[in-house]
Amino acid sequence: MVKRHIKKEILNLNNYEEYTNYIENLPENCRDVYFFFLSSKKDNGQGWCIYCQLAEPVVKAYLSELKKSITFAYVDVGNREYWKDKACPFRTDARTRLMVIPTLIKWKGVQRLEGSQCNKRDLLQMMFEDEE
Repeated sequence: MVKRHIKKEILNLNNYEEYTNYIENLPENCRDVYFFFLSSKKDNGQGWCIYCQLAEPVVKAYLSELKKSITFAYVDVGNREYWKDKACPFRTDARTRLMVIPTLIKWKGVQRLEGSQCNKRDLLQMMFEDEE
């Protein structure tokens, strides 16, 4: 039996500029890259968005158990005022078109979980399954 080396790269992208810089440098043939868009943290370490607070521990726990090589990036969409602005670049960028947070997307894929879907383990499992 051949053992497969599992490598998880976990990134923190702190704003829209860091996000765009990262995706502009991704190789054309990259696979298994996921972006998890969340609210920024308040001084107490919790996100200002209650739905992000609920989803983040579920996603972190699932990632710790995942037996798959992936790149996973936590992307901070900013404070409440920045996010709620209709001109927020996370909302207007054709690559993301975010309507709600949290949102989890697979880069160059159709897989997408939004809002309360992000804290459902069965949906996370389907998100990370390999396509045939």
